[in-house]
Amino acid sequence: MTEDIRPTATEITPEGEQTLVPGVAPITLRDGLVARMAAPMTPKRNPDAQQKACDIGLFDQAARDQCDLIDLLRAVERGESTPDHKQED
Repeated sequence: MTEDIRPTATEITPEGEQTLVPGVAPITLRDGLVARMAAPMTPKRNPDAQQKACDIGLFDQAARDQCDLIDLLRAVERGESTPDHKQED
C-alpha cells in the first residue's frame, strides 16, 4: 500500500485553519458574495418578520381613483371645481 504524499489543502477561517476534503476548493470571497446575493433579503433584527404592504403614494393600490395632477391643474386654471375642493355656490 502506498501512502499519499500530496499536500492537503487548508483554509483559514475565523475558527482557525481547517483541512479541506480532497477535491474541495476553499470558498472564495466571490463565492460567498454570490451565495448571499442569491438568498432572499431578511431584516437583521427579526429575520422571521413579514414584509409590510407598500400602500402609500404611487404604490397605493386602494387609491387608484385619484385624479391626474395635470387634469387637476387644468381644472383649477379654468376655475372648475375639483373633487376635493368643491366651489361654494
